[in-house]
Amino acid sequence: MKITVDKSVLLNGIQTVQTIITSKSALPILSNILIEATQKELRLTATDLDIGISCVIPVETQEVGAITAPAKRFNDIIRELPQEDVNINTKKNNLINIETDSCQFKIMGLAQEEFPKLPDFKDKDVVKIEQAVLKEMLLLTAFAVSMDETRYILNGILFKIHKNTMTLVATDGKRLAVIERKINQGVEKEIYIIVPIKTIHELGRNLKDEGDLSLILSSNQVMFDLGKIFIISRLIEGEFPDYRQVIPAPSENKMKVEREKFLLTVKRGALLSTPDYQAVKLELFKNKLVVSKSTPDVGESREELVVEYSGKEMVIGFNPGYLTDVLKNIASEKVELELSDSEKPGVLRINGYVYVVLPMRLN
Repeated sequence: MKITVDKSVLLNGIQTVQTIITSKSALPILSNILIEATQKELRLTATDLDIGISCVIPVETQEVGAITAPAKRFNDIIRELPQEDVNINTKKNNLINIETDSCQFKIMGLAQEEFPKLPDFKDKDVVKIEQAVLKEMLLLTAFAVSMDETRYILNGILFKIHKNTMTLVATDGKRLAVIERKINQGVEKEIYIIVPIKTIHELGRNLKDEGDLSLILSSNQVMFDLGKIFIISRLIEGEFPDYRQVIPAPSENKMKVEREKFLLTVKRGALLSTPDYQAVKLELFKNKLVVSKSTPDVGESREELVVEYSGKEMVIGFNPGYLTDVLKNIASEKVELELSDSEKPGVLRINGYVYVVLPMRLN
C-alpha cells in the first residue's frame, strides 16, 4: 500500500471510527484500525464485534493494499504531524511508514487477515430516512434509555417502522420517551428492532442536518449508511415492553410554562440534591409554581415561577434530572406538563412526542 492524503482529512477519518475502540479488549486486533486503499479512496474501519464503523476519505493512491494500525498510536502520530500531506506506505512484516516532508515515523501494524470481517448487506431491505428527522428523534429519546445491564432489553431504542411512519421508544422503567414522525419512503412489512445505546451514540455523533441515510436490515444486524460513514451494529434480541399501556390518557390539568425558565429553575433546585435526597418539590397554585428543595445537613432553596395554571392545588416531587433531560432538548418556547395527581406520572406532549415521568416520594 502506498498513498498520499491530507493530514486533516485523515485525522478526521481516524477520529470518526476510533470512538468505539476500548483499551480493555481481550483481542489485540480490536485495538487496531483497518486501513484499506483502493484506486480512488481510503476506507478506515474499527469494530468491537458488537458495532463496527467505516469511513471513506479521498486519497491519492500509488499502490492499493491494506493493513491494520494501532488506533491510539496512529491517531496520536497523525494529530501531531505538521499540517502537510501525509505519505503512508507499508513494508514487509507489517511495518507502516508515515512521512511528511520533514518528519518520519515507523510503527508496527497487524495483517489485515486478522481483522474481523464485517457482515455484507447486499440485497437486503433498505429504508431511506432524512438525517435531520432521525437526529431530532434520537435527541428526544436517547436520554431515557436504561443503563441497567440486568434489563438488557431496555439498553437500547426501539425502532418501529410501518408504511411511512417511524416510531422510536426508550424507557428505563421510571420514564418513557416516545416520538413518531413521517418518513418519505414507506415500507409494507413492519420493521421492529432494538438498537443498542452505544450504536445510538455513534449515530447521533455522525448525523447531519441535511441529506438522507439508508437503514439496511439483516436477520440480527442493522447498517446505517450515511454516505461516507457506515455504522453496523448487532441488534438487541427480545420483546420490548408494551409502552402504550403506560401512556396516560390526556389530562385537562395542565401547567403551561416557558420552557427555558422552567429548565433553569429546576436546575437551580437540583443544586442541593444528594443521592439520598434527589427529588425537587413542585407546588402548584393558580398561575404560580413554587420549586423548592430541602436537604438535611446541606440546605434549602425556594423559587417562584409565573405559569398558566387553573387546576387544583398540588404538591409533587420529581427527579430533577428527568425533567432537565427533556426540557433542554425540546425546541418549543413553551411546554405543557399534565399533572393529574401527586402520585401519578407527569406527561409532556408536543407534536407527536410523548414523555412520561414517574413522580418521586418527597422525603
